[in-house]
Amino acid sequence: MATYLGCIADDFTGATDLAGILARGGVPVSLRIGVPSGPPEETAPFEVIALKIRNLPVAEAVAQARAALAWLQHAGAERVFWKYCSTFDSTPEGNIGPVAEALMDDLGTDQTIYCPAFPENGRSVFMGHLFVGRDPLAESPMRDHPLTPMRDSNLMRLLAPQVTRRVGLVDRMEVTRGAVADRLATLRDEGVAHVIVDAVADADLSTIAAACEDMALVTGGSALARPLSALYVKDGAVGAAGDGHDTPLLPPETIVLSGSCSSMTNAQVAAYLATGAAGYRLDPLALAEAGPGPVLDWLAQQDLAQAPLIYATARPEDVRKAQDRLGTARAGSLVEEALAACARAGREMGARNFIVAGGETSGAVTQALGVDRLTIGAEIAPGVPWTYGRTDGADIALALKSGNFGAESFFSDARTGLDGP
Repeated sequence: MATYLGCIADDFTGATDLAGILARGGVPVSLRIGVPSGPPEETAPFEVIALKIRNLPVAEAVAQARAALAWLQHAGAERVFWKYCSTFDSTPEGNIGPVAEALMDDLGTDQTIYCPAFPENGRSVFMGHLFVGRDPLAESPMRDHPLTPMRDSNLMRLLAPQVTRRVGLVDRMEVTRGAVADRLATLRDEGVAHVIVDAVADADLSTIAAACEDMALVTGGSALARPLSALYVKDGAVGAAGDGHDTPLLPPETIVLSGSCSSMTNAQVAAYLATGAAGYRLDPLALAEAGPGPVLDWLAQQDLAQAPLIYATARPEDVRKAQDRLGTARAGSLVEEALAACARAGREMGARNFIVAGGETSGAVTQALGVDRLTIGAEIAPGVPWTYGRTDGADIALALKSGNFGAESFFSDARTGLDGP
C-alpha cells in the first residue's frame, strides 16, 4: 500500500502520540522504531518513524532526520510531518529548527509552519507565545525541565537562533479571519521561511490544516495532524479502513517504568503508589555507586501481575542535586540504562505489558526490548495509545507516555485499559 503522509518524530512518546491521533480517523498507521534498515515493504498510508533525537547535537539529529525522510520518500510519501513536543522542548542550541531547515532543503520547499498547539491537552499558542494551561511556557513546570529548561515562552525568539532564514508569525486574528494562506503568501514574498502559527482551539487547527494541506512539509505537535489527515481522506488521497488493528490477547504480567520528572508524572507516581502498588525509586547517585543490581534484585521478588512501579521521577531540586554531582548527561544515562535493564529483566520474568513514562525512557526501553515496529490500539488518554509489537518472539503491549500527558490516575487507567477497548 503506497504511503501518502510520512511522519518523523523526535522521540518515541511523540511518535506514539502522533500515530494514535492519526489512527483516530480510521486510516492504517504504521509506527517504525528508528529508520528501517531495509527498503519499504508492507507500508501504510500513514507511516511514522520514531527517532530518539530530541537532545542530540544538531548534526546527529539532522543526519537521522534526513535518513528518515529518504526512507519515507522511497515509500512514496508526498507530504511530510515533522513532529516535536507540544511544549517545544528545545533550547537555543536545540535541533527543532535545524531539522526543519534540512528537511525543507531536501524537499525543495521554501516555507514551513510551526504549530505545537494541542488544545485537548492544554497547549495553546497566542501571539507567538506558547502556553501550558493558563501559564506561559517559561512560567510552567517546563521551566525546570532537567534536559531542556524552557526559559522563554516566545516561539519566535526560541526558533530564530536555530535557523538561518527569517522567522515570522500568523497570529490568532489572521487565523480567526481565515486569512492563513494569504498571510503565508505575503510572508513568503518577504523571504520568511519559518512561520509560527497561533492556535488556541481545535477550530483553529482545522483552519490551519485547510490552509497548509498542500505544503510539502508541516511541523508541529500531533494535534495538527488530525485535521490534516481528515482532509487527506476527504480529498481521496488516502482511504479510511475502519477500526484499525486487532489487539493481541496478553497475560496480565505488567511492569511500570517512569523516568520522567515532569510535575504531572510526579503526581501520577504518587497517585499510583497511593493505591498500594509496590514501588522502587531509582537514585542516580546510588546507581553511580552500586549499579542496577539492587533494583534488579528487588524486581525479581515482585509479582508482575500486580504491576510494580520502578521510577526515577523526582522533584526538580533533587534532579539538580544529582546533575550537579554527576553531570546532566551521566545522571540521565544511568537512569535510562537502569530502566532498560529492568525492562529486559521484566520480559524474562514474563512481563508482556510495559507502561512507560518519559520520552527518553520510552526510547531506552523500546530499544532495549528490540522492538522495531508497532501497531496502534485504543487511547488511554489524549495522545497516549496502547501500542503492540514483538520482542524476543513474544507479543507485547507498550504504553509510551510523554511526561506531561495523562490524568493523575494514568498508570491505573492504563492497567484498566489492558482489559480491552
